[in-house]
Amino acid sequence: MPCYSNCKNHPYYNMTIQEAQNQVDQWINTTGVRYFNELTNMAILTEEVGEVARIMARRYGEQSEKESDKHGDLGDELSDVLWVVICLANQTGINLTEAFKKNLEKKNNRDKHRHRGNQKLGE
Repeated sequence: MPCYSNCKNHPYYNMTIQEAQNQVDQWINTTGVRYFNELTNMAILTEEVGEVARIMARRYGEQSEKESDKHGDLGDELSDVLWVVICLANQTGINLTEAFKKNLEKKNNRDKHRHRGNQKLGE
């Protein structure tokens, strides 16, 4: 039986952010021919986020889910968002590992006490 991406022996199983950036870049430059320009990718990102929003509003929100919506794969749609974010990072020279580390530091320093005691969160 073949080992797919959810198998611990598959090379994608424990992929780092940097490895994901490398994989996307390799795919774009071999299979995808070239990156779409940054503005096109921004529009595609907006479209993909809209697809996530559609599933969320219908499956988890108050909006009715049509029969055609019931087969939407939230994981796949979130992965589409991640793909385009990685494309934008690659083509603008952003190392997402470093950017994410800096973002976590910012949140830990700026927000470490921000949400404690917030009555809206039940604290």
